[in-house]
Parts: sequence; structure tokens; C-alpha cells
Amino acid sequence: MLKFLLWLLLLAVCWPLALLALVLWPVVWLLSLPFRLIGFAVGGVLQLVRGLFYLPARLLGVRPHAVAR
Repeated sequence: MLKFLLWLLLLAVCWPLALLALVLWPVVWLLSLPFRLIGFAVGGVLQLVRGLFYLPARLLGVRPHAVAR
């Protein structure tokens, strides 16, 4: 809702810029989509490496709260 109100404010102040933003927003979203997909993939790989790193401790039954004390 806040974004819509800010867009209405931009429309009232400078309507050509508001219309340009309205038209170009889907293009920007499509261009940023591959970067978001790469971010999800890198995050998944890092979680996998973390899980493999902590696997021996989990198999031995080490509890995370007991180690922190």
C-alpha cells in the first residue's frame, strides 16, 4: 500500500516519470529474475555444504545448545 501511495505522489509531482516507472518496472523485474535464481541456487549449495560439515557432529549426537555453553 505504501508503494502505491508513493507512486501516486510521484504521479502528482512528475507524471511522465511515474508513467515511465510504471512501464519499465516489468522489464527491470524480468532482468533481475536470473540474479534471484542464482541467489537461490548459491544459498542452497551453501546450506548443503553446511549440512555436510555438521553431519559428523549430528551423527555423534552433539546437541547445539550443549556446545554453546
